[in-house]
Amino acid sequence: MGEFMTETQQNPSPAVEEPPHQGPAPVGQEGPPDGQEAAVILEEARISVDPELRRAVASLPDSMRRVVRYHFGWEHADGTPAAGNAGKAIRPALVLTAAEALGGQRTTAVRAAAAVELVHNFTLLHDDVMDRDTTRRHRPTAWTVFGDADAVLAGDSLQALAHRLLADDPHPASSAAAARLADCVVELCAGQHTDTEMERRGPDDITLDEVLAMAEAKTGALLGCACALGALYAGADITDVEALDAFGREAGLAFQFIDDVIGIWGDPRCTGKPAGADLMARKKSLPVVAALASGTPAGAELAELYRVPYRDGDLERTVLAVERAGGRDWAQLQAADRMARALDHLCRAVPDPEAAGGLLSLAEFVTRRST
Repeated sequence: MGEFMTETQQNPSPAVEEPPHQGPAPVGQEGPPDGQEAAVILEEARISVDPELRRAVASLPDSMRRVVRYHFGWEHADGTPAAGNAGKAIRPALVLTAAEALGGQRTTAVRAAAAVELVHNFTLLHDDVMDRDTTRRHRPTAWTVFGDADAVLAGDSLQALAHRLLADDPHPASSAAAARLADCVVELCAGQHTDTEMERRGPDDITLDEVLAMAEAKTGALLGCACALGALYAGADITDVEALDAFGREAGLAFQFIDDVIGIWGDPRCTGKPAGADLMARKKSLPVVAALASGTPAGAELAELYRVPYRDGDLERTVLAVERAGGRDWAQLQAADRMARALDHLCRAVPDPEAAGGLLSLAEFVTRRST
């Protein structure tokens, strides 16, 4: 299991945060031409991994299979075929691209890529139940259609399928990959526990260090694991495996910063989620905690709002308080800083810019996204 970050925020006030020297563009800004390269990589990963996912899901009992197929967008709630897909395939793309960057063959890492995607969707099913989220990928979440119990059990089945894929994989790296993925799942669960525990605490009781550690465990850990599994399947030495894990973790944190910004300021027509849902639920996302820690009048106003349940009409005031306290700017600057750290780790493991190009394109894609 990877360790949590050791860096600390010496001055939590977003107003005095120094901008980094390099990094991704702000949310919504058009990315560079190599954004097309990321789109190609993601599409190729989806084409490679989907058959493995479908074979694994087909092995489930019908009661679990119908929930999973709905969650992946393959079927409607009544079991009729749907034209959806299982998401952007960022994590399996990282597995396959990391394997290739270190001299391995993408085709040998497909099962590992599918296993990572299964674990990711296990967490989504469970998170939606715990967070009471009602929409994902522009559709009602699985628990709202099939109930809490079926959604939780479907998530459990996906985690089991992930480990079975690696257990049945004849590749020599499969055993080490299975152990690493199991450790990652434990870290994911610990991060989710911290997240839910923090929601029961007051707005003045959460520190930036805590929320950053939680974000690494919940988001960075799996992206880091995906990159590490690709390195393992390429036969890389442990130094390069750990460097790619660190690359994925930092890119994952950048992803989470941007995702939290989108959760507040994103367009629901693009995101598929209600605008400001996290604020209405009084979730302590990264921009919110930064705003609460800013020491500004707007931060104090936000704390007052967060001390009571959401009331109709409070959303615009809450959004403005987060922004005026510097939460949005801080999160975008932090995303850029984490991206710069990710690139440092990537350069150590893959010094050849051409070989590292695919991973760089994916990292830039997740931190330049607006949906």
